Amino acid sequence: MLLNKKASPELNANDDGDFRKIYDATFALLFKVAVKVVLDEEAAEDLVHDSYIKAREKNMVFPSMSDATFWLIRVVKNASLNYAKRKVREANAYHKAFYEGRQHMDSGEVDLLKKESRQKVAEAINQLPQKLKEIIVLREYADLNYKEIGDQLGITEGNVKVRVFRARAQLLKLIGEDDVYLP
Repeated sequence: MLLNKKASPELNANDDGDFRKIYDATFALLFKVAVKVVLDEEAAEDLVHDSYIKAREKNMVFPSMSDATFWLIRVVKNASLNYAKRKVREANAYHKAFYEGRQHMDSGEVDLLKKESRQKVAEAINQLPQKLKEIIVLREYADLNYKEIGDQLGITEGNVKVRVFRARAQLLKLIGEDDVYLP
């Protein structure tokens, strides 16, 4: 015997009772969606609440709770993606505004520090054993990758990595951590 299921009533976002049902049934899910995208709980909560406001402003009437859930997920997802894109654009604009032109604002003191640092580094490199010296020069000044250095010197890439590590460690001992100006 088949039971006659009563059709579930529509849910009106402007009806306070229906709104409470929608809110209670969907908030946790919508919050998870937003947090995954924006990685900020406070912003995620704001985006979820904005989606509920949008449902009320548009006088949304949903045939079922599933329809309400899917519509709200879509709204929250889109709002979250837009928020994340906006944050990236803002960060890029801030970075550009903050750092733009700074590379040309060096004073005489900064120039002197750079010159002294280059001199210290050159002296320290000259104190390295020949096999470490050639490795560090190829890596840092010729800007070759480990494979290219290995091909050039006829040694394995692993051996190149070990020598670069040893050369850097020796340079650090020779120069000292605080004795070099790095812009």
